[in-house]
Amino acid sequence: MLSLRLLPILAIFVACSPQEQPFSSRSAQFGEYPKRLFDTFKVSCDGPGENFAQVSAGVFECRETLPPDATAFLILNYDGFPQKLPQSVRRMSSEKNSQGYRVDADLYFLIPQQNGSTVKVPVESEALDQELTSLFRFFGGTPVVKG
Repeated sequence: MLSLRLLPILAIFVACSPQEQPFSSRSAQFGEYPKRLFDTFKVSCDGPGENFAQVSAGVFECRETLPPDATAFLILNYDGFPQKLPQSVRRMSSEKNSQGYRVDADLYFLIPQQNGSTVKVPVESEALDQELTSLFRFFGGTPVVKG
């Protein structure tokens, strides 16, 4: 039972550890603007503690309040400021190019610091990259190397 309660903390620890990735599948090329992809992204950001926002033209975020164990882990390990809690951020952005639209996805934690700055901790995961590759393909995109 104790090991199940530690699972979220272990997941964050593994996600925050650097991992070699020969191919980034967090980017994809679409012939047309992938409206269905972005509509689905917006609809998927409606859970408890989740907030959807359009940050700028073509940039969308879903920010999520983390469970207490994950929050404590991030505050303690990244010298966070307990009066401003860390958040998980899922970001999708699109940019028009000569082939259509380039879409980039990102996942990271934002940990506010006492001095007012914020530490951004990227989440690197081969499993996440594979899920994004499948998602992009489902919506008609071709995964590309981010660059």
